[in-house]
Amino acid sequence: MSWTEQAAEFSGLDSALRSRLERIPVAEVPEGTIVFRPGDAVKGYVIVLQGKIGVHLVGPTGRDILLYQVERGQSCIQSTLGLMGGEDYSAEAVAEQDTKLVLMPRAVFLEMIDSSQAFRRMVFAAFAERMQSLMHVLERVAFQRVEARLAAHLLERADVEGRVRATQQELATAIGSAREVVSRRLDILAKRGWIAQERGETRVLNPEGLRQLAEETAV
Repeated sequence: MSWTEQAAEFSGLDSALRSRLERIPVAEVPEGTIVFRPGDAVKGYVIVLQGKIGVHLVGPTGRDILLYQVERGQSCIQSTLGLMGGEDYSAEAVAEQDTKLVLMPRAVFLEMIDSSQAFRRMVFAAFAERMQSLMHVLERVAFQRVEARLAAHLLERADVEGRVRATQQELATAIGSAREVVSRRLDILAKRGWIAQERGETRVLNPEGLRQLAEETAV
């Protein structure tokens, strides 16, 4: 199967365009690899075929917030912004799993934006979807208390057994807080009997209590 068949967003392109794109090689990126850093030049349009990449905004103190994740068939808004506006990367991307991706060279991307209406629609639709998700991140960080953000994230990440496999630092990054703050909030939730903490994971015991907490919006 060609990589354009693995990427859902490319399914609507005509066969001639897909045939041209299939000549671009697939790269394998091991887990933990930094894909790009702030200040790096944008070299191409990133499409993830397998695995997951987390894109983080890193502050001057080293604290970071997870902006979004790029999974199978998805593209990276940071790459699109750089290619369209000529700016360098302003965030950091790290492979959260062993990942396969395609890097469409800048020249090919810009040529296809100019010449293909179908490709242009695809890129702008993906861009709009990512912008909407970023607005949700901004809304949560600006208007929700840490406790509410943490509760919502635990409910979202919990598996069928109620387990969230993530370290305190990973939870802090995901909700835009500091590890020490998240640690204190987890201790409070554990004392209430709403969660149980184990090494490298959290178990949800009272999803209804967390759900009510997640609905609180006042900062």
